[in-house]
Amino acid sequence: QVQLVESGGGLVQAGGSLRLSCSASGSTSSINAIGWWRQAPGKQRELVAAISSGGSTEYADSVKGRFTISRDNAKNTVYLQMNSLKPEDTAVYYCKTGKWSGGSGYTGPYEYRGQGTQVTVSS
Repeated sequence: QVQLVESGGGLVQAGGSLRLSCSASGSTSSINAIGWWRQAPGKQRELVAAISSGGSTEYADSVKGRFTISRDNAKNTVYLQMNSLKPEDTAVYYCKTGKWSGGSGYTGPYEYRGQGTQVTVSS
């Protein structure tokens, strides 16, 4: 079993920054990859960024150049640094475990997820 807890969300003005954290506990040695997802009201869930245990990363086109995903294995924590935030980044952000394939990157099954943290960007 793995437990994921997100933190760091909040209200920020457009152009501002936030850093989200996803802290893992339990059977953390079984985690191969973690992704940050978001879902806004009335919109489909979207993968924002993902990172493998080896540090490989991938990003949605909508956040490339603005968001950076990183991990601290000693702290069992994955971060999402979000810069130049836009109102359309407003959503509930949550992290999910997954698998990493050399050919496909971050894939399922997405066995564990956290409860999410709200990010609101005002214009």
